[in-house]
Amino acid sequence: MNAFQTAFLGFIQGMTEFLPVSSSGHLILIRRLLGISSDCLLFDILLHVGSLGAVVICLRRDIISLFRPPFKRLGLLALATLPAAVVGFFAGGWIDGIFGGGAWLWLTFAATGVLLLLTGVICKRGQSGRVGAKQAAAMGVMQAVALLPGLSRSGSTIFGGVLAGGDREEVTRFSFLMSVPVILGSALLGLLGSGDIVLTVGWWETACGMAAAFGSSLLTIKGMLRLARRANYKILAAYMFGVSLLSLALTLAGI
Repeated sequence: MNAFQTAFLGFIQGMTEFLPVSSSGHLILIRRLLGISSDCLLFDILLHVGSLGAVVICLRRDIISLFRPPFKRLGLLALATLPAAVVGFFAGGWIDGIFGGGAWLWLTFAATGVLLLLTGVICKRGQSGRVGAKQAAAMGVMQAVALLPGLSRSGSTIFGGVLAGGDREEVTRFSFLMSVPVILGSALLGLLGSGDIVLTVGWWETACGMAAAFGSSLLTIKGMLRLARRANYKILAAYMFGVSLLSLALTLAGI
């Protein structure tokens, strides 16, 4: 891949990591459309690290507060992270083997669209509860389900949080905070689990991708926090149904 392609993939990854539209699914879809090899594990990990930098900057106060007594929020984050950590460790390879090729993206994209519509309906009830153990547990379960490519992590966790009675703004911020241990854990698991892992993309091209992921993540996090106040997910849901149809067409065409 050249620098333009990696920067484009980085932009897509950063944009879709925090919009409720699935970054992993979009990276697979874009590669299918452009005919780019999917053998880029370390490159994908480094793109997520670029997005992680944006989270640290935007939520630095939330992150610092985790380490202040009585450490309640840190405990909630651990509770919310546990399900995905267990599922990822024991079933990550199986999930990637079945869903990593993109043949089922049409289904998981459509499922994300349904979750977004349901989230909008639930938010109209006007929940005002803070994120507690109930909301963190529900978000953790949904984050584990969202290990399926095409099923949005942020969309799934926000749905779980508001379904459990959480305030949509609080839930959205906590969902973004949940991405920190997930990205770090995925990076460590990918690096330690593959002793022969190599960077199949040049370092300059990788740096361009990471920079693009960082920049687009900054913009998306701020935009999503504003969107959470309005709780209007209809446009994003319609978009997900559209890419679902596109994915189905590519699968039927053998692309």
